[in-house]
Formats: sequence, structure tokens, C-alpha cells
Amino acid sequence: MSNKLSAKEKAFFWEEVRQVCSSSRMNKSRTFYQHGKINIYVHSLRVAYICYYWVKKYHLHVDEKALIRGALLHDYFLYDWHDKEHEHKRPHGFFHPSAALCNAKQDFILTRKEENIIQRHMFPLTLIPPGCKEAWLVCMADKVCSTRETVRERRHDK
Repeated sequence: MSNKLSAKEKAFFWEEVRQVCSSSRMNKSRTFYQHGKINIYVHSLRVAYICYYWVKKYHLHVDEKALIRGALLHDYFLYDWHDKEHEHKRPHGFFHPSAALCNAKQDFILTRKEENIIQRHMFPLTLIPPGCKEAWLVCMADKVCSTRETVRERRHDK
């Protein structure tokens, strides 16, 4: 499967990434690992790119800006969830969407869709399902990326 975007689409995507990174603590997410050797920044970028690619490939009618911003911020929790001594002691999979949303609200004025994307991306662990197409796309893309990142890292470590 080719996951190419047109030059215009790439420019739009990378401008949204630039805006999020330039006005937030997003670069801090490069220091925390998500799956295997993949840091949160790279993981979030992959999720955002795949979502946007699906929108373009399948001609989906969504709020593209909210989709990209929500995808970039879905794991904006800004801590090392592997650190057993960290104050977050609650099960990460269930509670990091709330931490990510709290951090995102500190750094951005979010739309309702962006909030929904961040808060609901871990469905079905978080019992309330996504409330918009954009949130469903991020929920699915996050699972695809997480699985790929985890499986690829295990395969390469052997």
C-alpha cells in the first residue's frame, strides 16, 4: 500500500505539525518512549499521518485540522509510563488520555472534536466510545501504529 500524499496535502499536514510543535511542549515527547524504541513524538506523528492519509485516500469528510491536531496530541501525557516510581501509578492505558487532555488544555485552545479525539482514543479501555469520525479514525490508527511498533520492535530484537 502506498501512503503518499500530494505536495499540497503534505504542505498542509506539515504546517499543522509545525504549529503544534512550535506552540507547545510537544518536543518534550521525544524524550519518552511509547512502544519499544519508538518515542511518543514519532508515534503521534505516525498516527496523525495515517489518519490524514486515510482521509485523503478514502475521500472522507472530516475536520482535517482537528484530526491532525487531535492525533498529534492524543498521547500528550508527558511522562515516562514505564517508570514504576513515577507519580502516575494508575494503569497507564486507562488513565493517560485524561493526562494528555489536561496537558493539551494547558498549551492549546481545543475544539470539542480535538478534546473528544484525545479523551476517547483508548476505547474500549476507556468505556465511552469516540463521539465523532475524527476520534474514531485516531482510535483505529493508534491501534494500527501501536501494534506495528510493538511487533516490529520484538521482531528486530530477536
